[in-house]
Amino acid sequence: MPNAIETVDVNVPVTVAYNQWTKFEEFPKFLSFVESITQVTDTLTEWTVKIGGVERTFEARITEQHPDERVAWNSTGGQVDHAGVVTFHKLAANETRMTVQLDWEAKGLFEKAGAALSLDDHAIKKDLTNFKEFIEAKGSDDVGWRGDVQA
Repeated sequence: MPNAIETVDVNVPVTVAYNQWTKFEEFPKFLSFVESITQVTDTLTEWTVKIGGVERTFEARITEQHPDERVAWNSTGGQVDHAGVVTFHKLAANETRMTVQLDWEAKGLFEKAGAALSLDDHAIKKDLTNFKEFIEAKGSDDVGWRGDVQA
C-alpha cells in the first residue's frame, strides 16, 4: 500500500490553518485531484476525485479530530481505499507547520506506476503548496468546524 508524508509551513496562525482545513467542501479550490466534497454529517464526507483521468467516488469518515491539532479519516466505501491524517504545529504566532500522511491502495496500471515513481508524493506536495498559497492569500479567519471527535 503506497503512502506519503509531506510537510508545509504556512504563514498564518494555527487556528486559521486548522479552520480552513476543516472546510472540506472548499478542498477543490486547492487540491488538484478533488472534484467535489459534500459534508453529510459532522464526521462523514462524500468525495468525488479524478485521478489519471478516471473519476471515482467514496465516503470518508473522520475518526479523530482535535481543534488546532489533528484531523484523521478513513474511507468507508466506494471506489477508493485510503486513510490519512493532518497535524498542525504552532511554530510562531503567525506560522504553522502542517504534516499530511496519506495511505492508499493503488488501483490500475496508472496509479501503480505513479506510486512506483513517487509521482503521488509530488502531487501531494504541490497540493500542500496550493493550500499554502490559498490560505496566505485569503488571510482571514473563517470559522471551520471545531468539534472534537475520538473514535
